[in-house]
Amino acid sequence: MASRTQIVCLHEGEAGRSIDPIFITRLMKALNPAWVRHGDGSNIVRTVSLGGRTTLIQRMPGELRSCLEMGGHTTLMVWADLDHDMKDGDQLKEVFWRAAEQAGITKDQFDQVVFVFAKDRLENWIEFLLNGATDDSKSAPKRKHDRLVADAARSLAERCLSGTAVPKLPPSLAWSCRNWRTLVARMGRDTA
Repeated sequence: MASRTQIVCLHEGEAGRSIDPIFITRLMKALNPAWVRHGDGSNIVRTVSLGGRTTLIQRMPGELRSCLEMGGHTTLMVWADLDHDMKDGDQLKEVFWRAAEQAGITKDQFDQVVFVFAKDRLENWIEFLLNGATDDSKSAPKRKHDRLVADAARSLAERCLSGTAVPKLPPSLAWSCRNWRTLVARMGRDTA
């Protein structure tokens, strides 16, 4: 098993107004990976609100450098919206790679980042997790900071931990789950 780690999550949205930190924190707590460092007063995940996707792309290389400087104990996750200007997660990941490469990040360093891209925004995943269906071609209704967001995150964690196939998984969620499984494999744990 790898060294215990902390997860730093960069995400879109304004601090205090975005549902992302609620969803991310609840999901990570429910998944409770064995390799995440726990301690008095410490969180398993640190969320960083960075406004829009352009800002996120610009700031990611510097945040990755900071994580790398901390050593093998910190993992960077990047949560972004897969808007209609991108056909899929691979295309958006390539945009992040070009910015990272220009900033002097190596491919090996870049490949340590876990990318999570929700189609349009997390509301689409929440709609799917709560109702069993969503339409990725349009934005699901906006959610406020409420219990439904936490319930949806717990539902996703339960699905991840059970390892059972989920029919009609939205493509962006399936893509992001593959990235999570890559992290889990890298950290030496076979569940989740």
